[in-house]
Amino acid sequence: MAGSGERARHWRYAELPGVDLLRARYIRKTFVRHTHEHFVIAAIADGVEVFHHHGSDVSGGAGALALVNPDTPHTGRAGVPEGWRYGALYPSPDVVAAIAAETTTLRGSPGFVSPVLDDSYTVRLVHQVLRAADEGNPLAADTLLRVAVTRLLRLNGGPLPERRTRTAGARIAARARAVLEDRMAGPPTLERLAEDLGTSPFALLRAFRDAYGLPPHAWLTDARVRRARLLLDAGTTPAEAAVAVGFTDQPHLNRHFARIVGVPPGAYQRERTSPGERKNVQDTG
Repeated sequence: MAGSGERARHWRYAELPGVDLLRARYIRKTFVRHTHEHFVIAAIADGVEVFHHHGSDVSGGAGALALVNPDTPHTGRAGVPEGWRYGALYPSPDVVAAIAAETTTLRGSPGFVSPVLDDSYTVRLVHQVLRAADEGNPLAADTLLRVAVTRLLRLNGGPLPERRTRTAGARIAARARAVLEDRMAGPPTLERLAEDLGTSPFALLRAFRDAYGLPPHAWLTDARVRRARLLLDAGTTPAEAAVAVGFTDQPHLNRHFARIVGVPPGAYQRERTSPGERKNVQDTG
C-alpha cells in the first residue's frame, strides 16, 4: 500500500540457481497459514516477527533467524507496532542437501531443528548474500550462501522427520490431494470429494489435516498460488494465471498471492522476468 511504509522485493539471481530472494519491511502485513517448497531462512534486521509453527507461536527479533523447513505450515505477522524488517533466502531442498553432503556429517534429508535461532553472524551473512546478488557479484553470493547454510546446519541442523507410515487415513488424504491437484480450477465440494473416496467429510478433513497440516480448502489455495507462480515465471499474465488456477479473477489472485508470497503477482513477475532491471525495493501495494 502506497505510503504505508511497507516495501518488499521478491526476486531471483541467475547465478544462484534454486534460490529465491526476498528483502522486505512489513508493519501491518500478515501471512496466512501456508507452506513453501523451499527452505525459509529469514534474517531479521529490525523489529519482531511472530509466526505460528508446529502448534505454537514463536518469535524472533533483530539478530535472529526464522527457519522453516519445506512443506511446513506456518504464518507470519508483526510482533511489535513498528513491524519487522528482514532479508530472506529460499534455497531448494536439493541446494541444502548438496551443501550438507559436502560440509556436514548429517545423514538423510537435512533440515532445521528449531524454528528460531539467535545468531547475529548468520543474519549478517544472509544480508551479504542479498547485497552480493544486488551488485551482480556471483562469486561472493555463492560463497556467502554456502557459508550461511553450512553454519545454520552445524548450529541447528538435523535430519528431516521421515514420512509417516502409509495408514488408511494417509492414503485417503493422498488421493484427495491428487484429485485437488488435477481439478484445481474446478474442485469438488468436501462432501462430494469424501463420497468419491468412500469416506465421510469429517473423516477426510481430519485425515487431510493430519497429513498436510492444512484443511483441504486452505491447501488448495496454497497450491493455486504455487502453480500461479510457475505460470508467472513462464510469462503468463496475472489475469490469465488467475483463471488457469481457479481463482475467480485477478483481484482474487492478488489477495491470496500477497498473503502468501508477500508481494502482488505483478510485482513478483516483473522481478522474475526482468532480473537485474529493478534494483530498488518495490512498494507492496
